[in-house]
Amino acid sequence: MVSELQAIVDSIATRAGRAALIEDRLQRVVVYSEQIEPMDEVRRLSILRRQTTAEVIAFFREVGVQQATGAIRTPACPRLDMLSRVCIPIRHGGLLLGFLWFLDPDESMTDDEIANVSPTTTDLALALYRENLSSEIASQHETEAIRLLLADEPDARQHGALALLDEGALADDGPVVAMAAKLSLRPGGRLDKPARMAVEQTLLESRRWMGLRRAVHMSRYDHGVLLVRCKRRRTCIEVRDIAAHLNASLQGAVRGLPSVSGAVVGVGQVRSRLAEVRESYDEAALATRVALQLPAVGPIARWSKLGIYRVLSQLTSGDIGGASIHPGLEKLLDNPLHLPLLGTLETYLDLACSAGATAQQLNLHRTSLYYRLQRVEELADTSLKDGTERLSLHLALKVARLTGRYQPGADTGGVVEHANAG
Repeated sequence: MVSELQAIVDSIATRAGRAALIEDRLQRVVVYSEQIEPMDEVRRLSILRRQTTAEVIAFFREVGVQQATGAIRTPACPRLDMLSRVCIPIRHGGLLLGFLWFLDPDESMTDDEIANVSPTTTDLALALYRENLSSEIASQHETEAIRLLLADEPDARQHGALALLDEGALADDGPVVAMAAKLSLRPGGRLDKPARMAVEQTLLESRRWMGLRRAVHMSRYDHGVLLVRCKRRRTCIEVRDIAAHLNASLQGAVRGLPSVSGAVVGVGQVRSRLAEVRESYDEAALATRVALQLPAVGPIARWSKLGIYRVLSQLTSGDIGGASIHPGLEKLLDNPLHLPLLGTLETYLDLACSAGATAQQLNLHRTSLYYRLQRVEELADTSLKDGTERLSLHLALKVARLTGRYQPGADTGGVVEHANAG
């Protein structure tokens, strides 16, 4: 199949008098002709990695290559070290199959020359359709094995692990970790096709970056899953590096998407065998839930670093939404004017009730700090001298953060300024 595509792209390059490259609809490099100068860094890296980077894909999406029905000229982008191009979408029966690319830095490729090579895309479309079909079948086999690997039944997980190893998707069994990539949508936004493709392209790019048989992936309705076979002895450093690359690629891929406001990566803990990765996946998925709700966690949420949120995230939405851990604190949570008091209380509890450390972090005089804490005790009908009360208050604040009831940083109009006078 590839030899057929190679013959076609070589013929197109000869006919056009310039180098040609073919990508599939996800902008993975399929085949290319002999490359001659000029060549930019984007073309060079695409050939070496067999994959266009997420940032470049996002740029092409913004200029409209996904929607184009005919040849389109794409501008140069110095930021990406990319020359201008001519792109001809490859379609079959209205279905987008891929792209035919020509570098055109001086825009010397005339409309007649473009029209001269366009008829050849009919044969190219049929060959690429067959190639895509073959790739889709292999991808479906991998996806089905991952579904089994993440199933509830232990027998199914074992079967999924054996299937991935037998098919050579992963080099061998051993330490493995799960990562999840999830998007945050704007109000009224929906997970549309460009958003889904951005996640898929990110997962593919990360796999190619790691090398052959290092990882497998699957796209689910609202998130992507990356399962990584760890290789280094110091897996914590390896996992950190892979998560950082996945996050950077994801942020670049979603840039400019109108429906997306952000993206996060969740990282589970390493498991010793592939058949045990379901637990790591559950952790990664829950970590994304925390990261989306609590921006302070950062775009990369590692399960091992989430503290009390490891427990809270495992509660169902009904459980956590109906939790009334400290009735007295409800009075403060229901009034946005009390946000400064809540922030003071949380910092005080986070810092092991150290008045000095709290005053320094909040840039408060100790007298003002004590006044605020006294007001909390009065309004919440509590005593900060009681260890059980402190635990209850602390937990209630973390639950409120996770549910969105308590959002530090919101504008309160400086309600407690008069209180600071004390």
